[in-house]
Amino acid sequence: MFTILKWIGSVAAVLIAAYFLPGVVVAGLWSALIVALVLGLLNLTIKPLLLLLTLPINIITLGLFTFVINALMVLLASSIVKGFSVGGFLNALLFSLLLTIIQEILEMILKKRD
Repeated sequence: MFTILKWIGSVAAVLIAAYFLPGVVVAGLWSALIVALVLGLLNLTIKPLLLLLTLPINIITLGLFTFVINALMVLLASSIVKGFSVGGFLNALLFSLLLTIIQEILEMILKKRD
Protein backbone atom coordinates (compact mmCIF):
# COMPACT_ATOMS: atom_id res chain seq x y z
CA MET A 1 0.00 0.00 0.00
CA PHE A 2 2.85 2.38 0.85
CA THR A 3 4.41 1.74 -2.57
CA ILE A 4 1.23 2.81 -4.35
CA LEU A 5 1.01 5.94 -2.19
CA LYS A 6 4.64 6.72 -2.93
CA TRP A 7 4.01 6.28 -6.66
CA ILE A 8 0.98 8.58 -6.51
CA GLY A 9 3.16 11.07 -4.62
CA SER A 10 5.72 10.83 -7.41
CA VAL A 11 3.00 11.52 -9.97
CA ALA A 12 1.91 14.58 -8.00
CA ALA A 13 5.55 15.70 -7.72
CA VAL A 14 6.02 15.36 -11.49
CA LEU A 15 2.92 17.45 -12.15
CA ILE A 16 3.88 20.11 -9.60
CA ALA A 17 7.48 20.36 -10.82
CA ALA A 18 6.34 20.59 -14.45
CA TYR A 19 3.90 23.34 -13.50
CA PHE A 20 6.65 25.49 -11.97
CA LEU A 21 9.32 24.93 -14.62
CA PRO A 22 8.57 26.47 -18.02
CA GLY A 23 11.02 24.21 -19.88
CA VAL A 24 9.27 21.01 -18.80
CA VAL A 25 6.02 19.87 -20.41
CA VAL A 26 3.78 17.03 -19.22
CA ALA A 27 0.86 16.43 -21.57
CA GLY A 28 -1.53 15.18 -18.90
CA LEU A 29 -2.19 12.84 -16.03
CA TRP A 30 -1.48 9.68 -18.05
CA SER A 31 1.86 11.06 -19.14
CA ALA A 32 2.68 11.93 -15.52
CA LEU A 33 1.77 8.38 -14.44
CA ILE A 34 4.08 6.92 -17.06
CA VAL A 35 6.87 9.41 -16.27
CA ALA A 36 6.76 8.48 -12.58
CA LEU A 37 6.86 4.80 -13.47
CA VAL A 38 9.70 5.17 -15.98
CA LEU A 39 11.76 7.36 -13.65
CA GLY A 40 11.26 4.82 -10.89
CA LEU A 41 12.39 1.97 -13.13
CA LEU A 42 15.38 3.94 -14.43
CA ASN A 43 16.41 4.85 -10.89
CA LEU A 44 16.07 1.20 -9.90
CA THR A 45 18.05 -0.29 -12.80
CA ILE A 46 20.34 2.13 -14.63
CA LYS A 47 21.15 4.71 -11.97
CA PRO A 48 23.04 2.32 -9.63
CA LEU A 49 25.20 1.19 -12.53
CA LEU A 50 25.96 4.79 -13.49
CA LEU A 51 26.76 5.64 -9.88
CA LEU A 52 29.18 2.74 -9.72
CA LEU A 53 30.85 3.65 -13.02
CA THR A 54 31.22 7.31 -12.02
CA LEU A 55 32.31 6.64 -8.45
CA PRO A 56 35.77 8.27 -8.81
CA ILE A 57 34.28 11.48 -10.26
CA ASN A 58 31.58 11.39 -7.60
CA ILE A 59 34.18 11.14 -4.86
CA ILE A 60 36.21 14.02 -6.32
CA THR A 61 33.12 16.24 -6.56
CA LEU A 62 31.93 15.17 -3.08
CA GLY A 63 28.75 13.64 -4.48
CA LEU A 64 27.68 16.59 -6.59
CA PHE A 65 28.02 14.56 -9.79
CA THR A 66 24.93 12.66 -8.63
CA PHE A 67 22.91 15.70 -9.69
CA VAL A 68 24.24 15.26 -13.21
CA ILE A 69 23.23 11.60 -13.19
CA ASN A 70 19.74 12.55 -11.98
CA ALA A 71 19.43 15.05 -14.82
CA LEU A 72 20.54 12.38 -17.29
CA MET A 73 17.82 10.06 -15.95
CA VAL A 74 15.23 12.79 -16.53
CA LEU A 75 16.51 13.37 -20.08
CA LEU A 76 16.38 9.63 -20.76
CA ALA A 77 12.83 9.47 -19.43
CA SER A 78 11.85 12.38 -21.68
CA SER A 79 13.17 10.51 -24.69
CA ILE A 80 11.22 7.38 -23.73
CA VAL A 81 7.85 8.84 -22.69
CA LYS A 82 5.64 10.51 -25.25
CA GLY A 83 3.95 13.58 -23.83
CA PHE A 84 6.88 14.46 -21.58
CA SER A 85 9.54 16.82 -22.83
CA VAL A 86 12.39 18.62 -21.16
CA GLY A 87 14.03 21.59 -22.83
CA GLY A 88 17.69 20.88 -22.23
CA PHE A 89 20.11 19.78 -19.57
CA LEU A 90 19.61 22.74 -17.24
CA ASN A 91 15.85 22.22 -17.20
CA ALA A 92 16.39 18.53 -16.50
CA LEU A 93 18.72 19.40 -13.63
CA LEU A 94 16.23 21.86 -12.13
CA PHE A 95 13.38 19.40 -12.65
CA SER A 96 15.25 16.62 -10.85
CA LEU A 97 16.10 18.94 -7.94
CA LEU A 98 12.54 20.20 -7.60
CA LEU A 99 11.17 16.67 -8.00
CA THR A 100 13.40 15.41 -5.19
CA ILE A 101 12.39 18.24 -2.86
CA ILE A 102 8.67 17.73 -3.51
CA GLN A 103 8.94 13.95 -3.10
CA GLU A 104 10.73 14.36 0.23
CA ILE A 105 8.07 16.76 1.50
CA LEU A 106 5.29 14.39 0.43
CA GLU A 107 7.09 11.42 2.00
CA MET A 108 7.44 13.30 5.29
CA ILE A 109 3.71 14.00 5.23
CA LEU A 110 2.94 10.34 4.55
CA LYS A 111 5.24 9.15 7.33
CA LYS A 112 3.61 11.50 9.86
CA ARG A 113 0.29 9.80 9.21
CA ASP A 114 1.66 6.36 10.11
